[in-house]
Amino acid sequence: MEKIVVANLKMNMLYNDVLNYLDKLKIENNSNIIICPSNIFIPYFLNHNIEVGLQNVSEFDIGAYTGEASALQARSLGIKYAIVGHSERRLNNNESNTCINHKIKAGLKNGLKIILCVGDTLKDKENNNSYNKIKEELLEDLKDIQNLENIFIAYEPIWSVSTSINPVVSTPEEIDAMALYIKKVIKENFGYDDIKVLYGGSVKTTNIEEINKIESLSGVLVGGDSLNPENLMMIGKIVSE
Repeated sequence: MEKIVVANLKMNMLYNDVLNYLDKLKIENNSNIIICPSNIFIPYFLNHNIEVGLQNVSEFDIGAYTGEASALQARSLGIKYAIVGHSERRLNNNESNTCINHKIKAGLKNGLKIILCVGDTLKDKENNNSYNKIKEELLEDLKDIQNLENIFIAYEPIWSVSTSINPVVSTPEEIDAMALYIKKVIKENFGYDDIKVLYGGSVKTTNIEEINKIESLSGVLVGGDSLNPENLMMIGKIVSE
C-alpha cells in the first residue's frame, strides 16, 4: 500500500489564508495527501478535488447535538477520513477512551477510514510507562471492533509534538520500536496482522527523509509544517518515493 500523509491543519487560517493556501497547493487527484481543515473550510478543499478528512467526528449520526459533525454527514459530502482521539481532544475536551470507541464505531459504520491517535506523555516516558499507556489506549479505543481494515493507528508522542516548548524529537529507533509494538498488540489482541501505523510527532521537511526510511510505518501525520503548502507538497513527494 502507498504511504499516506495526513495534514492536520487544526484551527488555523482565515478565509483569505485558505484561498491563498489552495492557490499554492498543487497536488494530483490521486495524491497520497489527505488534508483535514477546519470544518467550515472543507467545501473549498473538496472543490479542488483534494482528499479531505475531518479533525474529529461525532459518536452520533444525526440529531440535536449542537456544534457536532457526524460521519453520516461527512460521507454525504464524499469525505472518506476522520481523525479520532487526537491528544488535544483527549486533553482539552476530556474525551475518554469510551467516547473515542463510540466515535470509531460511528465512523466505520458510515464508511469512513479512521485515523486513531494514541500517544504517551513525558511523564509516561520518564516512568517507563509509555508502552503500557499505548496498549491501554489501543485496547479500550478499539474494544468490540471486529474489522480493523479501515483503521490507521497514528502514534503521536505528546512529549514530541510541534506545539511543545523545545520539543524532543523521537529517534527513528524509538519510532520503529513503538510502531512494531503497536502491530504486536493489535495482532495478539485482535488477530489482525496488517494494521497500518503512522507517525506524528514534529514531522517536518527537515526530518521526513529519515522518518520515511522506517519500514514499519505506513505514513505520517503532519501538524505545523502542513500549514505551509510548499512544505506539505515536499513531504508528500518524499513519502511517495
